[in-house]
Amino acid sequence: MRHLVILLILVLVIASQLAFARQQPNIVFILSDDAGYADFGFQGSLDMLTPNLDRLAAAGVKFTQAYVSAAVCGPSRAGLLTGKYQQRFGFEENNVPGYMTESCLPDDEMGLPLDQKTMADYLKALGYQTALFGKWHQGNSDKFHPLNRGFMEFEGFRGGARSYFPFDKNNPNIRPEDRLEKGFGNFQEAPIYLTDYLGDRAVEFVEKNKDRPFFLMLSFNAVHAPMDARPEDLIMFEGLSAKRQKLAAMTYAMDRACGILLEKLKELGLEENTLIVFTNDNGGPSDANFSDNSPLSGTKANHLEGGIRVPFIMSFSGELPEGTSYDMPVSTLDLLPTFLHLAGENPTLISGLDGVNLIPFVKGQDKNRPHEVLYWKKENRGAIRAGDWKLIRL
Repeated sequence: MRHLVILLILVLVIASQLAFARQQPNIVFILSDDAGYADFGFQGSLDMLTPNLDRLAAAGVKFTQAYVSAAVCGPSRAGLLTGKYQQRFGFEENNVPGYMTESCLPDDEMGLPLDQKTMADYLKALGYQTALFGKWHQGNSDKFHPLNRGFMEFEGFRGGARSYFPFDKNNPNIRPEDRLEKGFGNFQEAPIYLTDYLGDRAVEFVEKNKDRPFFLMLSFNAVHAPMDARPEDLIMFEGLSAKRQKLAAMTYAMDRACGILLEKLKELGLEENTLIVFTNDNGGPSDANFSDNSPLSGTKANHLEGGIRVPFIMSFSGELPEGTSYDMPVSTLDLLPTFLHLAGENPTLISGLDGVNLIPFVKGQDKNRPHEVLYWKKENRGAIRAGDWKLIRL
């Protein structure tokens, strides 16, 4: 009898866990690289064609005052991955391996510190299948590898930028961190344009994990330089100047990859149980990829609005309001606590987080500002936004 009672308890526990697993929403986090604030249809662009992201915005919430925690990509990504201002753990600059100075860490020590947990670490512990496809830029050494930071699958590159076309004798690569890697140490080039390839890999991951909760981070290097575009995409934008034509073609390719992923979620019946987030890692570098941050002043690497305010969409069918805007300041630091809340964890119990769970604010349950004050710092430059006032130290 005692054994039967124990067996019954085990069955109930397992059934309860399975039921919870089915209820946990999937999380799809799409991150673009160096995109301009105005360079999407849902942001008002007349140059760029982004029909899939436009539909995502129409089906969800568009944040009009969304900020990153840094004006360049490495620190910005460190902040959103941890939910903390990256200055707290010394990640204030982009990693620059090969540029060793007395004030700089050795190459192998440059990366997201190992004592910092990532959103993938937390979600993996909560039963999620986790994957990263694309750009990492959180340390080139093996110890910083995505598979050691909570991601169960990885295909991408460890560095900050690379060619969109396969490296070969006609397109040589001189930097090890730019090699395309599948898993750990398995380096093999993609057979097609990289933006398309990353989208295809994301779709394969969704198909494979459709029956269990998953966290997918699709981390495009688009539209970061080099300005590599498919010839067939360039043709669609012949009316633009040469500088904007390549950007438009690259943006269109990224939107196409997003569309294929979004369509797969719909096809598999996962839309109703999937949070989808799209944002960008910092302001567009208008001098390098010819992006447009209007009506904001500033550009990537400075603390004017054009360097730190980014496009931001959050969509969750049936859970979040559709076709709305949220106009209070938010931060990409808020992604981690928002994800954890939806996964069944209470983020307020995690010490040291600077982000907040956005769900009650977006739903109108909390009328306060998510953040009364936001901060930015890079070397001796910095900025503070308090309410609707902003102080900048150049």
